[in-house]
Amino acid sequence: MEYFMDYNTNREQLVLPEYGRHVQKMIEAVKGIEDKEQRNKQITAVVNVMALLNPSLKEFPDYKRKLWDHVYMIAGYDLDVDSPYPAPEKPAAVDGPNPIPINKTQIKATCYGRNIENMIDLVAGIEDETVKNTMIRNLARYMRQQYLIWNKDSVADITILKDMQMLSQGRLEVPMDMELGPVQGEFSKPRAYEAAKQPQQFGKKNRKKKHKPNQQNG
Repeated sequence: MEYFMDYNTNREQLVLPEYGRHVQKMIEAVKGIEDKEQRNKQITAVVNVMALLNPSLKEFPDYKRKLWDHVYMIAGYDLDVDSPYPAPEKPAAVDGPNPIPINKTQIKATCYGRNIENMIDLVAGIEDETVKNTMIRNLARYMRQQYLIWNKDSVADITILKDMQMLSQGRLEVPMDMELGPVQGEFSKPRAYEAAKQPQQFGKKNRKKKHKPNQQNG
């Protein structure tokens, strides 16, 4: 004899999981009763069971109406019974949300990130040369900070400028002799990173030994 496991993944999806699968099966069974009077009695009993399974609804003044609305929802709005409340209308089908566009183009230099590439594109579109050079210098300083965080302890300015030229794909003419200069508060690695590399020393502090005065033997 072969036995087959009945997994929830193979069963019909629950409409309202808070009531469980047994309530959903009971409602489906009530839908199959031909006698409407008997159907009314059975569905009332199911509503009473649902009230026990979801007692938090009793905090609402119209909780009984909510229970009957849930009955219709679980029944797929296909239930012919005499409800004490008007039957809710089946909601119209709603399409899913519009997918969010994702830029799937590969990042050319992960240490800088995609935002740097976008800023380079903006700088390349500036016509005023004075403003453009100022933006190039400020952006290069920021790129240097990002480079130092993820790569080396020091980097030459020419390396940053060449990277900017590469990322612009020729759209931005970067002066290779530009001096970036120091940035206030700039450091090669985050202070927390450098502190973590230093081994912690544990132990008692050196205590000065107290020397007792020499006592002469009398």
